[in-house]
Amino acid sequence: MILVTGATGLVGSHLLYRLASGNVPVRAIYRRSHKLEMVKKVFAYYTDMDEDLYRRIEWIKADLSDIPALEKAFYGVEYVYHCAAFVSFEPDKYRALRKINIEGTANIVNLCIAHQVKKLCHVSSVAALGNETDQNKPITEKTAWNPEEDHSVYAITKYGAEMEVWRGTQEGVDAVIVNPGVIIGPGFWRGGSSGSLINMVYNGVPYYTSGSTGYVDVLDVVEVMTTIMASNIKNESFVLAAANLTYKDFIYKTAKALGAKQPSKKATPLLLEIGWRADWLRHIFFGKRRRLTKQLAKTVRFNAKYSSDKLKNQFGYAFRDIDDTIVSVSNFFLKDKAKKNGT
Repeated sequence: MILVTGATGLVGSHLLYRLASGNVPVRAIYRRSHKLEMVKKVFAYYTDMDEDLYRRIEWIKADLSDIPALEKAFYGVEYVYHCAAFVSFEPDKYRALRKINIEGTANIVNLCIAHQVKKLCHVSSVAALGNETDQNKPITEKTAWNPEEDHSVYAITKYGAEMEVWRGTQEGVDAVIVNPGVIIGPGFWRGGSSGSLINMVYNGVPYYTSGSTGYVDVLDVVEVMTTIMASNIKNESFVLAAANLTYKDFIYKTAKALGAKQPSKKATPLLLEIGWRADWLRHIFFGKRRRLTKQLAKTVRFNAKYSSDKLKNQFGYAFRDIDDTIVSVSNFFLKDKAKKNGT
């Protein structure tokens, strides 16, 4: 039996589609019933047999902090894909981030130990990796995390989650970690998912920034995860980045695919410094949610380049072309938009 946490999210739903298509016994954890419709929606993007595939999955309602419910979910499980996470860069969400990303992962690891799970795959993020002082040098699995840096609250908790997984490997659980860049995939156009970037570009982005980061297709993420889990590889991590793009290039390519207006103004360092302070004041005086934090303003002008050479060399893996992914996912977005508008 395979267990998937975070099954109603972008990675989890696409992973379920791949596993259910392979006709293997799968159990999935969910928290809110209405989110189950998102899984069916994702399945329907790729097949007419979405209902049939969905019925192959055994669903368990559980929260990462609900140990009795998780115990039930772990009964008879041999392999675990831990996809559940809370994505937020808002400093006031730090306690919630710790509870879900760190404490929740610790609970999953402890149950893997208790139930003698054969292998655990943890979905982390490039945010949990260190940064190179030389921006021309690629960031890899060996790039050291610097605790003295001013990391985002999300990065801190994803790094903490990884520490729980590595602790588990010392206590008898074989595990692998994947560190994806920005994951591009369809269906989740709002909230903390990277799909919200597509929605944002569609609605118009007035500014672009000078930084860069890694991007990867969600189909590549789940294909790599299942490939590594089926291999003899254990207690290793893998960076997943099909391509490194500037934020400007990503926005321009996405806007073109969507037929949306492209930004014409560059957000200078001074503008970003003023912006995050103004955003903080809006939060303090009007209770508005944070949209631009100090750490995020730094990130969007940092030229991060990620290398997936380790994965390519060990598995000979070839990523999908990220330009094709942007076009494909943008088309899914436009179709969903037309369907919602009844056109």
